[in-house]
Amino acid sequence: REAAGFNWREVEPQIFGALLEGTLGHDKQWELGAHYTHAAEMQKLVEPTIVRPWRERIENLTSHREAERAQADLMRYVVLDPACGSGNFLYLAYRELRRIERRLHEREAVLRRAAGLSEAARLNVFFPLQNIRGIEIDTFAVALARVTLWMGHRLAVEELHLEERTLPLADLSGVVNGDALREQWPVADAIIGNPPYHGSQNLRKVLGDERVRWLSQRFGSVQDLVVYWFRRAAEQMEPGARAGLVGTNSISQGRARASSLNYMVEQGGVITDAISRQKWPGEAVVNVSIVNCVHKPTRPPDRFELDGREVVGISTRLQESLLAVEEYETLEANLGRSFQGPIPAGNFYLSLEEGSELRAHSDADYTQVVRPYLIGDDITEEPAQASRRFVIDFAFRTLEEAERWPAAMALVRERVKPERDRNRDRGFREQWWRFGRPRGEMRRALAPLGRYIAGNAQGKRFLFAWQSPEVCPSNLTNVFAFGDDYAMGVLTAAPHQAWAHAEKSTLEERPRYTPTSCFETYPWPAPTPAYRDRIADLAARLVSERQTITVREGIGLTDLYNAIDDGAWRPVAELHRRLDEAVLDAYGWPHQLRDAPLELKARLAERHAEVLGGERPYSPFEA
Repeated sequence: REAAGFNWREVEPQIFGALLEGTLGHDKQWELGAHYTHAAEMQKLVEPTIVRPWRERIENLTSHREAERAQADLMRYVVLDPACGSGNFLYLAYRELRRIERRLHEREAVLRRAAGLSEAARLNVFFPLQNIRGIEIDTFAVALARVTLWMGHRLAVEELHLEERTLPLADLSGVVNGDALREQWPVADAIIGNPPYHGSQNLRKVLGDERVRWLSQRFGSVQDLVVYWFRRAAEQMEPGARAGLVGTNSISQGRARASSLNYMVEQGGVITDAISRQKWPGEAVVNVSIVNCVHKPTRPPDRFELDGREVVGISTRLQESLLAVEEYETLEANLGRSFQGPIPAGNFYLSLEEGSELRAHSDADYTQVVRPYLIGDDITEEPAQASRRFVIDFAFRTLEEAERWPAAMALVRERVKPERDRNRDRGFREQWWRFGRPRGEMRRALAPLGRYIAGNAQGKRFLFAWQSPEVCPSNLTNVFAFGDDYAMGVLTAAPHQAWAHAEKSTLEERPRYTPTSCFETYPWPAPTPAYRDRIADLAARLVSERQTITVREGIGLTDLYNAIDDGAWRPVAELHRRLDEAVLDAYGWPHQLRDAPLELKARLAERHAEVLGGERPYSPFEA
């Protein structure tokens, strides 16, 4: 009775989201994955999924008959939130649809007058609240959702000055209590919402063995809980229907991507708008992705927006792309050629002074185990792309063999062994004098070579430089087991750069070249001997020219290429252009592709599919 005395016109219905969180309590809220969604975040779904398509249709109406059809379609238009919580998404969708209805009436009147038709008495027919549907597992949340919508109905009538009755209260039996993953969903024109999320490692604890077993049987795998809402939406949607859902950013990665966004696209969905990654503004400590798609559109969408900017297309990785789904298997011929550098897992490092002093000892040849140590910054910052410290590397030698270099072993005993003795990994403890990950396969691949190619593992640019066999690469470099200038040319040229930047991973927002995705999947060209020689010659000239400049000017490759971007060092830029064109010629592709990385990536993806399917012979490293 006291609550009824308040002025409820001053209350925003979204407040019930916070009320629900408070009522559930932390533990129950975490169990349900129920998190309040701010209006600004909801708008990122409602705007492209509901508002923009309707607005475009209304503003493009050309006849009164089209307006009448639009009105009939609007009256049948159904919105569903299959994890509706307290109904905030549904409230916002309803409010926007009432505003759309008002605009449609205005356009209808204009078109009526333009057609010379008489003014018709306005029919007492309004967009029905019953068209707003929801499914929610918590009974209290269902009650709140209905109250939220009833309030939204009243507020819409007041905002738009409508002669529409709000009593008796509309039948909202379409907002139901149930498990959305088991319930039959009503047919809907738009599916929106922020479904619950729990990592696969937490599911048994949260849901119990029986339900996890059912999820595995029903969907074929155990994934982050939110993945299953994307799958259900894809199974549910009719041609032309739209969906806008929030998910953890895992939906664009690995197995979760295959089970969610890939599945949606494979069923006929087209991603039109997305936020690839953002921190959730509420209490939940999580990064999310926001995805909007249309199912089996009658004509391909002509507008895509990713992270607030217009793009030519969006892949299921939530990246700009001309390809909807990008999944690439390893090409067998590429194996055994590219590696991450060894991981020391201990303080094996020496300064230049310490290393030089140790290598000068006369009781053994310390150059065999005290090696120049190369990190990614040496490639990008040091003028000669040379190492700036040393490392003690006993490779796969036994302890008895390693003792032949006593001064080096004494340092390892002092600096490495105490930490290794506490390591949980038995191998690390028992073989404390060796690197944690010595990379035996890499060492075997490099053994016959007089030089090898090293590249920085992370950075805005992926750069490559020659190294002598005595240089030990770090885990912050990638190693390419090639000694020929042709290989340097292909790695440096635009096609491989386009592929690598598209296939890169990220480490704390920094681009990372990963050999398994960037190199092992890359379809190399199959050039004639003449093209191979031309590429090799240009690569050798390019490397020589740029190193001459960096050493003379005392700058690193990063500074050099930043200056080239600004218009400096035109001879180096010209050599890059000629190298790019030579590699494109080896593929048989036009030179314009060097400035069109998305189209170039699409061509490479087609070549990858041909090689993988056996349609094209592939022996890329045979001269």
